[in-house]
Amino acid sequence: MFTKILIANRGEIACRVIATARKMGIATVAVYSDADKDARHVKLADEAVHIGAAPSRESYLLADKIIAACKQTGAQAVHPGYGFLSENEAFAKRVEEEGIVFIGPKHAAIAAMGDKIASKKLANQAGVNTIPGYNDPIAGPEAAVEIAKGIGYPVMIKASAGGGGKGLRVAFNDKEAFEGFASCQNEARNSFGDDRIFIEKFVQEPRHIEIQVLGDAHGNVIYLNERECSIQRRHQKVIEEAPSPFISDATRKAMGEQAVALAKAVGYQSAGTVEFVVGKDQDFYFLEMNTRLQVEHPVTECITGLDLVELMIRVAAGEKLTIRQEDVKRDGWAIECRINAEDPFRNFLPSTGRLVRFQAPEESMFQGDTTKKYGVRVDTGVFEGGEIPMYYDSMIAKLIVHGQDRNDAIEKMRAALNGFVIRGISSNIPFQAALLAHPKFVAGQFNTGFIAEHYSKGFAAEDVPHDDPLFLVALAAYMNRRYRARASGISGQLTGHEVQVGAQFTVVVLGAQGNNIHHEVTVTDYEQESRSSAVTIGSTTYRISSTAGLGDIRVQGQCNGKGFTAQVERGTAKNPLALRISHNGTQIDALVLSPLGARLHQLMPFKAPPDLSKFLLSPMPGLLVDVAVQPGQKVQAGEKLAVIEAMKMENILFAAQDGVVGKIVAGKGESLAVDQVILEFQ
Repeated sequence: MFTKILIANRGEIACRVIATARKMGIATVAVYSDADKDARHVKLADEAVHIGAAPSRESYLLADKIIAACKQTGAQAVHPGYGFLSENEAFAKRVEEEGIVFIGPKHAAIAAMGDKIASKKLANQAGVNTIPGYNDPIAGPEAAVEIAKGIGYPVMIKASAGGGGKGLRVAFNDKEAFEGFASCQNEARNSFGDDRIFIEKFVQEPRHIEIQVLGDAHGNVIYLNERECSIQRRHQKVIEEAPSPFISDATRKAMGEQAVALAKAVGYQSAGTVEFVVGKDQDFYFLEMNTRLQVEHPVTECITGLDLVELMIRVAAGEKLTIRQEDVKRDGWAIECRINAEDPFRNFLPSTGRLVRFQAPEESMFQGDTTKKYGVRVDTGVFEGGEIPMYYDSMIAKLIVHGQDRNDAIEKMRAALNGFVIRGISSNIPFQAALLAHPKFVAGQFNTGFIAEHYSKGFAAEDVPHDDPLFLVALAAYMNRRYRARASGISGQLTGHEVQVGAQFTVVVLGAQGNNIHHEVTVTDYEQESRSSAVTIGSTTYRISSTAGLGDIRVQGQCNGKGFTAQVERGTAKNPLALRISHNGTQIDALVLSPLGARLHQLMPFKAPPDLSKFLLSPMPGLLVDVAVQPGQKVQAGEKLAVIEAMKMENILFAAQDGVVGKIVAGKGESLAVDQVILEFQ
């Protein structure tokens, strides 16, 4: 067994590998860029080596630097994680040639299966079901259009070396095929250094289900059940679960056997994933094979009780698998939500900056420890006070739960999302909460078009209706009483003029454009010692108790005998006196006032926000890579104005209406803050 390994990656996956290595008594070496010098994975590893500047092409994608770090530290093996060089045949080969063990498949298998075009041909030869398409590299956008018309729309345009949603577009007509080819090629060239593109038939209403396989150097290959990954946004997985709520045992077995046949055909050694698209009648077709550890591997670990990272390390060290196919378990139900640094209310634009607060839900399951089950696990590479840089992927954590069954797992996940505190940047937690509560998701009735169908116009606060909105009002009143009760106990108050807690309040829920809603409430203590109060709104009474400290954002307690987790903060950007209440993805800002104070508040005029229509503002933090217009230029609605890059994604800004460009304020290559002015219109 190895005594020291190097992790050629960053973030949560580097931390994940370190956890298992530590359990196995193996020393670890981290590598880091300028942007990651204070990162969590650097602090957790036994040693750390600086390998370059912040952009990944100047650090994490430099094979020479990583191999040099191995030699410098005496690392005997390299775990590549996922992304970066994990599926790079040349890197794996170089590592092998240098006498270092690559903790993953051999370079020949990566070449065969990591390339989508080659893997599809091999799948055909191995008798695996494949989708109709054009499997050779395409010369240009004109050829792409002709090929697409020959296959029949809709088609999927994919980068051969793609992954993680990069270099992938769906086209429904000639125009989309032409433009999609160019975009895919650019993204693939920038992200993977390989701009080969192919086209295949797009199966409508598909489900994305993948099979986890594991092979050793002795010819043994098994499959570890499936993962359902159909909840995707723009081809990026959002929620993954195991097992799938859709396929039958017969389909599971058939898919698993085909995945094993494909892995055996290339002598696959290590953990890998064979991805399938599954139709409504459970007909399935091979999509691709990921020759690495998947982001969503924890859900498989939960239901099988196996540590996939440990198994990868043992296989790389030459050990034989001790697990037979009949030994593979399927225990309970696991769900993973990807917690991303993005703003769901601003079209999911990337959000970068400092994590002012980062408090994950309390964990009862842990990386590298598969003895715990039916609980909560958080895989992350960040910490409170750390920086979320714009150079890398937007995922900051993976929230995993394991339940007795699917409904139990959904309930556990909703509670865990309620307790996940992230401040300083925006996150997609409200969107995840909305998905978990959607009746179609709860019923297991979804496919890869679920998000596009149900959130076609984007995501708004109205998309997360609360099942009991008055509970939020009651919680605001309860917390306000707690605050006032504390103030009443402050010493030194003037006799006869002490703070009176009171019982009658008006909760003013602040609405857009000054459209506020008033709720008359009565708050009385009924069990002083247990911090319990009865909050009455109309004919409804909420008996609420909580032991949360008054400075805590996360509030856990009981309401009418049922447990809850919510988030409560005092003061917002618009109103320092307001309480912000968040629960099950719904958020309200409320003032808790005396009846007189509420009447006076109604007399306050509403101040409309300034008119910013004459400015093009940056919708997110990022790098301004292009300004496509000049001062004095006439532009039409829909015309390209600028391009911003952040977290490996290109975002094009278009004109919202016809106009004339006045002044260019920001220059190409400038780092922008959110809402920073890029240009002015006349």
